Amino acid sequence: MYESSKMKFLLAVCVLMAFLPLSTVAGPLVYGICQTGCNAGAVACYAAAGFTFGAVTAGASTPLVIMGCNGALGICMAGCVAAGFAPTL
Repeated sequence: MYESSKMKFLLAVCVLMAFLPLSTVAGPLVYGICQTGCNAGAVACYAAAGFTFGAVTAGASTPLVIMGCNGALGICMAGCVAAGFAPTL
């Protein structure tokens, strides 16, 4: 009985995996576009604060506004992961 339920589970996983590529055709493209948008926002945030994106090292003396820009970038990038996995047609 245990083997039967295990086989049913494996069959269900195989069926789901067979259809997965069909539902995520443009996921990587959306992910890349989203990351580009996030980085453009971070560059604008740094510029508004008077800094250059990529030239500030994180440390104890990092201005709070830069920490805010980095936090916003991280949240945006996390949203990109969700966008990359969302099914698109």
